[in-house]
Amino acid sequence: MHDVSYTPGTDALRRIGPLLLQAQDLTATALARLNALDSSAYASLPGSRAGLELLASVVSSSSLAGTDLAHAVLANPYEGAQFIDSPADSEAIRTSRHANAIPQMTGHLDDAAHQLDLSATGCHYLAHGITEDLASAQDHQATAGPALTPTQHDALAALKNGGRLYESSTRGLGVARVATDDCTRVSIATYRALAKRGLVTSDTSTSLFIGQKITVTEQGQQALTRPRPRAALTTAVATPPKAAVAQGVHR
Repeated sequence: MHDVSYTPGTDALRRIGPLLLQAQDLTATALARLNALDSSAYASLPGSRAGLELLASVVSSSSLAGTDLAHAVLANPYEGAQFIDSPADSEAIRTSRHANAIPQMTGHLDDAAHQLDLSATGCHYLAHGITEDLASAQDHQATAGPALTPTQHDALAALKNGGRLYESSTRGLGVARVATDDCTRVSIATYRALAKRGLVTSDTSTSLFIGQKITVTEQGQQALTRPRPRAALTTAVATPPKAAVAQGVHR
């Protein structure tokens, strides 16, 4: 774009026309990528909005570049014949038309080059930003540990509505139990698994006999924003009844 050289007229049309088509192709491609990125899992990652907005700016800049190139095509002095009753242009008039058109065309081409530079810069930063967002998401997942099981997710959701940790009066001293406000059953093993990962905490300043209030931590709140995991499918192996087995032995 910066190095394009032309002679006003047909030569300019032949050289600028393909550049205009390329800019339009770039706009179409950028728009398609924006739609794909907006519909992908990337859109749910923290920081993805800035990436989507950056790609939208690429669509805008490439479209403006196409408009600038179209204006250059419009400013180009064409050599077609005049109307029948109009005198043909003299060489002086032709030279004057070219001289007036060149600064306008040059200005439009410079503007187009600037917009394409912005598009290239936007694409560079977008690629870098997507890489960083994906790496950050992977680091966050590694820090958060393995995904919750369906049982853990349900227990965490129940504890968010309120719950207490008690010392069991039926199982002996030193054995704790969990009671939720909505009466969802949460085993002590599930509670301890959640507490070990820092998803819940209890008010240890209160006696277990009175009941320690359970609080879902900020990390636990974030875990609840993710979709509930599906239970793993298990394949049951049919086992013949013992009576049938015994009959088979006697035969």
